[in-house]
Amino acid sequence: MGFRKDFIWGAATAAYQIEGAAQEDGRGMSIWDRFSHEPGRVLFGHTGDVACDHYHRYKEDVALMSELGIRNYRFSIAWPRLLPDGTGEVNQKGVDFYNRLIDELLEHGIRPFATLFHWDYPVALQARGGWENADSPRWFEDYAALCARMFGDRIKDFITLNEPQCFIGVSMEEGRQAPGLRLGAPQTVPMSHHVLKAHGLAVRALRALSSDCRVGYAPCGAPCIPVSESEADICAARNAYFDVPTDERRWARNVAWWSDPAMLGRYPERALRVFEKYLPRGWERDMEIIRQPLDYYGQNIYNGRLIRAAHNEPGYEEVPLPVGFPKTAIQWPITPDALYWGPKFLYERYQTPILITENGLSCHDAVSLDGKVHDPNRVDFMHRYLLAYKRAAEEGVDAAGYFAWSFMDNYEWAHGYNERFGLVYVDYTTQERIVKDSALWYKRVMEQNDI
Repeated sequence: MGFRKDFIWGAATAAYQIEGAAQEDGRGMSIWDRFSHEPGRVLFGHTGDVACDHYHRYKEDVALMSELGIRNYRFSIAWPRLLPDGTGEVNQKGVDFYNRLIDELLEHGIRPFATLFHWDYPVALQARGGWENADSPRWFEDYAALCARMFGDRIKDFITLNEPQCFIGVSMEEGRQAPGLRLGAPQTVPMSHHVLKAHGLAVRALRALSSDCRVGYAPCGAPCIPVSESEADICAARNAYFDVPTDERRWARNVAWWSDPAMLGRYPERALRVFEKYLPRGWERDMEIIRQPLDYYGQNIYNGRLIRAAHNEPGYEEVPLPVGFPKTAIQWPITPDALYWGPKFLYERYQTPILITENGLSCHDAVSLDGKVHDPNRVDFMHRYLLAYKRAAEEGVDAAGYFAWSFMDNYEWAHGYNERFGLVYVDYTTQERIVKDSALWYKRVMEQNDI
């Protein structure tokens, strides 16, 4: 059994993390341009002004993808590169860049997967209230329609939003990412509803303007892994995975609030009892818009939490990881079973093909004396996680595909250039690309459609 014959193997990136050219060819400013230039916001004061210079080196990068056997490439379109003010006048030079990139991908036999929003929100719209503004869903709808009109003849796979748990929770609640706000539920719950409505409107616009397109959504959330395969622990882990924190200052980092409306047409009942008072008036009328049929349910998965059954009110408790538990360079725990239990629980609940839209790790990569980059930890990590995903597929989960994060080392948001997640090493001084051992290993996996 194993992976299906049409399994989607690929690699992923995001615009602000790789493109650079932040002030070129009419591109507008994003909240990340402003945030990264504010002292103390990003490690070592790093910015995405140049990043991997992909804007100028896209041909070289696409050729390298082709050489490494990557046949599916998930990238994001920079909203302010197309619409400098977020709405209104279109920047033709921005359209031209993505046309060149798309054509280059297709010429190399690489299927483009375009994410419409991967965190680089236009500053001009943030000044108008951003996601808190009731007009924000329509702004995003118009932007999605523009992408469909400009690129829908060649891009047949779109993903609406990447990780709303982060661009609302980490950015608006915790203040650790752009725009760096620290707000409570009275402000962030209405934002969440506008984000979900934006997703629904975008799906509808894409399908109206590109009738043969496929559309997905890419939220995140650490899967809950039962400490044993007893029925009680599995039930506890499932319940924990889809529970929503009721802390009004740290509520947004969960799965069900962001996915139940999009997939099931309703907010989770227990959370609604706590947060309904903050939803916009008349929110019920939007649920039909928010729930749109999707071709795949994307999920970014890096690690999970251990859960066991407990005699308490929620019926579960988190189990601390053992002392000395293995971690990646960014200090995230290595929990391969997250790629079994996450897809399993998600497919049970949403009955839509599961596409792993990001998975990978940061390593202490370095160029060795032989001029190569040897990263056995990454090979081992990917191998273990993919074995878990394969198990899920063999047990009936509709496992649609897997995108490694990331194609190449890049700007890791508030961590700057301190973390290396890529299959390809980037020397940020010279912009040289060096293929890591993991890229060659992954090429073989993709070729044989198995591990």
